[in-house]
Amino acid sequence: MRLIISLILLSFSMNILAEPNAEEKPWGLGLLIRSASIPFDAEDDKVNSIVPMMFYEGDTFFLRGIEGGGHLLKRADWELNALGRLRFVDIPNEYQNETQADTFDFGFQWRKNTRDSHHFDVEILSDLDGKPYANFISSWYFQHDSWEFMPKLSARYKSAEFNSNYYALNELTDERIGAGIDVNATIESRYHVISNLYFIGSLGVTRLDNNAYQSAIVDKRWQSEVYLGVAFFDDKTKSKKNTLSNGRYLRVAHGWATPSNIGDILAGDTEKDEFNNQLTSVFYGLPLTDELFSLPIELYLITGMAWHWKSEVQDSEQEYQLGIKAYYTIHWPVRWRLGFAEGLSYISDVTYIERTEMEEKGYSPSKLMNAIDFSVDINLGDIFNAHALKATWLGYGIHHRSSIFESASQFGRIKGGSNYNTVYLQFDF
Repeated sequence: MRLIISLILLSFSMNILAEPNAEEKPWGLGLLIRSASIPFDAEDDKVNSIVPMMFYEGDTFFLRGIEGGGHLLKRADWELNALGRLRFVDIPNEYQNETQADTFDFGFQWRKNTRDSHHFDVEILSDLDGKPYANFISSWYFQHDSWEFMPKLSARYKSAEFNSNYYALNELTDERIGAGIDVNATIESRYHVISNLYFIGSLGVTRLDNNAYQSAIVDKRWQSEVYLGVAFFDDKTKSKKNTLSNGRYLRVAHGWATPSNIGDILAGDTEKDEFNNQLTSVFYGLPLTDELFSLPIELYLITGMAWHWKSEVQDSEQEYQLGIKAYYTIHWPVRWRLGFAEGLSYISDVTYIERTEMEEKGYSPSKLMNAIDFSVDINLGDIFNAHALKATWLGYGIHHRSSIFESASQFGRIKGGSNYNTVYLQFDF
């Protein structure tokens, strides 16, 4: 599983590197609350989670909320995509950290565009352990004034292995059930509030197949799922820009672990890690827009890899990140910038600084976490009055992994994470 996720995230990164840097592409960043009913026989009948979402529609790569992928073939009326999607396994909160059942599924998607407002998808996917299933999805798009509506109908064929694992919970119950087809109806919606601000949400219902419904541990035929939140998108009332004033960048950083939390670090009270654990990272930024709410706030789609160096308490580990970063430039007395990024982080194995905090709090650590990056940098060309350095920035950043205070099932219902103080050079081009 570790190798599969690493290769897929590396493939996503290569797709971003291949994106042409010309006109502005559709983009978005949202924070939603997900509420879903629990189909199993349990005291709790629903579970809630906070879900960050990223959106981007590029020529070679796309992000669509909880899924992303790359175009393998693209024609006028159809496309073949490599696809990865987060899938929630809805069980009571108290079991989510121990089981960490939420997972990413990977496979292929064939999309047929029948007209501008409709497309049909056939997806062949499996979980990380090779349990396969297939989706058949018909989707529509409608717009009225500030509203956008995206209804869809789908049928999912689940193999006996998939059905037994996720609906009979056979690893706990030893019950095996047959294959089945469940059906789903969902309507997604966006409301344009003003400029780049939107309200977004969705409502979906699923009818379980007979084999899943008749398993010993399931007691509900119907399952519901609701999303509701806010997001920033490109302003639909404005034409896309043919060119952006901000270009791509490459950032190289080195950092030192600290057991201090972000609040202490920002207050200048940083404790040194006694084992001096360190990382080196490389990040690449693809420009999304050069303004937000008509302010000079630059947004980038970022992808990066961090190498956590071997020490006396840990082996070397690899971390992969995908996110969206915002920069605000202050022109006094020279150019300097404040930056903030939100995204996803997957690590090949949990580091010492993170593992010890989880053990102290009684959690099982999670390899998939939320990623945050705070930064401040200054332009070296302005400082030294050197034209050759006008595209070079020297900065300080906080490399942070966390799980949104036990509120995110996909990150293992954990409170806490890890922090690294980093210094970096960033090169615009």
